[in-house]
Amino acid sequence: MTLDLAAGDALEPQSYAVTRADLVRYAGASGDFNPIHWSDRTATAVGLPGVIAHGMFTMALAGRAVAAWTGGAPVVDFGGKFTNMVVVPDTDEGTTVTVAGTVKSVADGLVTLALEVTCDGQKVLGNPKAVVRA
Repeated sequence: MTLDLAAGDALEPQSYAVTRADLVRYAGASGDFNPIHWSDRTATAVGLPGVIAHGMFTMALAGRAVAAWTGGAPVVDFGGKFTNMVVVPDTDEGTTVTVAGTVKSVADGLVTLALEVTCDGQKVLGNPKAVVRA
């Protein structure tokens, strides 16, 4: 696979709706049934502003964007720090997580992507990046 990407390229932002139903499905798939991910009562009792998305669900959305941009190229490195919560209101619309990206480098058969993952205009991951095989 050859990717047509060059250092400095801005990648088309990808936006993903996140609803409470998504969190329940993710809990079932991951086995993480912590009630802060589905119960307002529990989330607010522990000092959260409301139900929050699983951190790894948020990372998965970033990975989904990387796959969209690269056509599913093999990922050799992927990471970021959880810096803010994705609060998911109890509405049909939920919230939206947006993933933007920039190609930082293309060298030695690897493409390094700097990501920006936001919800409601606030960064939710610190220094997220992905490295894929070109």
